[in-house]
Amino acid sequence: MSGVGQKLKDARIAKGLTLDDLQQSTKIQKRYLIAIEEGNYDALPGNFYVRAFARQYAETVGLNPNEIVNEIDQELGTSSTEEVEQEATSRTQKQEQLSRPEDSSPSAKLVKYLPTIIIVVIVVAILGTVYAVAWGNHQKAKNQQIEETSTKVAVSTDVKKKASKKSKSKSEESSSESKKQKIVSAGVSGSTFTYNIENAPSENKIQLSAPNGSSWDAVYVGGTQTWQGTLQEGDKHTIEVPAGTTSVTLSIGNSNASAVKINGHKLNFLEQNASLTVRKLVINFGNSSSTEGTTGSTATENSIQTTSQTNNAVTTANQTVGNQTRNTYNTYNNQTTNR
Repeated sequence: MSGVGQKLKDARIAKGLTLDDLQQSTKIQKRYLIAIEEGNYDALPGNFYVRAFARQYAETVGLNPNEIVNEIDQELGTSSTEEVEQEATSRTQKQEQLSRPEDSSPSAKLVKYLPTIIIVVIVVAILGTVYAVAWGNHQKAKNQQIEETSTKVAVSTDVKKKASKKSKSKSEESSSESKKQKIVSAGVSGSTFTYNIENAPSENKIQLSAPNGSSWDAVYVGGTQTWQGTLQEGDKHTIEVPAGTTSVTLSIGNSNASAVKINGHKLNFLEQNASLTVRKLVINFGNSSSTEGTTGSTATENSIQTTSQTNNAVTTANQTVGNQTRNTYNTYNNQTTNR
């Protein structure tokens, strides 16, 4: 063991440090610390490391590092200056070797610049991706703004249209309510039932049907028979009332099996004398609004005259149709009984 190594070891022990403690604090491998204490400098990578490790060892145990290094130089037989010069020369030689071109072939150049090329490609790809994302977001925001503007315009237009339609619909509903068709009972005479159709349209339709059984029916327009026949259960017959017609008479052979609709509105003729099987329905078409709109004695006289004419027409139709209806219905009943 050298004098320097013994001095370092004694100082370490005096400090109460083990080699493991010293290794932990200096980060110098334990085997190098042992080599310094034993003076086995050849176990270290070089004289430079001997001096460096010894200096750090001395500082840790509280000795003067410069004195320790000088004593090591004496043991090694070299000075610190010479060691530094040797180390500098060694480093210069290594740098020259590294800077010397080893191979000037194209493949060598490619290998040399390949990392740089890869880095450049990666950077360009990243920049391209960032630009594409930014451009996409810009276009998306622009399109979204256009869509929002279009939506606002469309919504505004739609609201205006709906408001216009709503106003128009209300106007039409108000108008239609004021001109809504009404079926008013005008009187009953035996088996004859008279109804006035107020606010009737210019073109009228009457539908006969037999939903609850068969029935023989007949239709008279202005006192003239225009149709007669037997409706089986489920059958329907529609009468297109000629324009200008003021009265239509229906002869119903089986009231309980029959149904009548005027312009799509059901005529509840069974509300009066429901037990009556054979009946005549006199339907008068007129416009109550025009009558209500007329004032003075002239309107009153016209109304009385119209009512008188209607009653006369009904009486004439009843006299003409009565016997035919009864005879035909008796024949129908006899045929039904024979079946």
